[in-house]
Amino acid sequence: MAYKVTPTAIKDVLLLEPQVFGDDRGFFFESFNAKDFKKATGLDVEFVQDNHSKSARNVLRGLHYQIQHPQGKLVRVTQGEVWDVAVDIRKSSPTFGKWVGEHLSADNKRQLWVPPGFAHGFVVLSDTAEFLYKTTDYYYPEHERSLRWDDPQLGIDWKITGTPMLAKKDKEAPVLEGAQLFG
Repeated sequence: MAYKVTPTAIKDVLLLEPQVFGDDRGFFFESFNAKDFKKATGLDVEFVQDNHSKSARNVLRGLHYQIQHPQGKLVRVTQGEVWDVAVDIRKSSPTFGKWVGEHLSADNKRQLWVPPGFAHGFVVLSDTAEFLYKTTDYYYPEHERSLRWDDPQLGIDWKITGTPMLAKKDKEAPVLEGAQLFG
């Protein structure tokens, strides 16, 4: 397997495009290979949990992170399409408070590496979308935090019109200035 790796505007967040083999029968690709991931990205990470969600159009999930047991995430879409966003919330980082977004879909098969120290979220652009991600640490609900999706200081362009559908915790999330952040 081979990945094409493209750094984003925040160098720690990487866009990965796996090599896809297709013909009139369909397609095949390795969605993850630890050896090739390390070779392509230079990252030696161990994934310990896989998560899978399905959401309807305009559902916005995020911006989520764990303040203790921070998770690196390798995310992808297996059905539909999303606008995926990572926000650097490491106060010591030169890109603190900056965000990057990528269009991920079942058709483009792209993946995004979101390192620990970032808040992550996505909004569904298609009628429905199935979203899969691998994490480098387990989910600890007591350490989960949310960052306000529409914080004016961040100015994220979510690529949708109208009001997104949000969970209660995301509606009530603090803005960057009032959030618990990484050093």
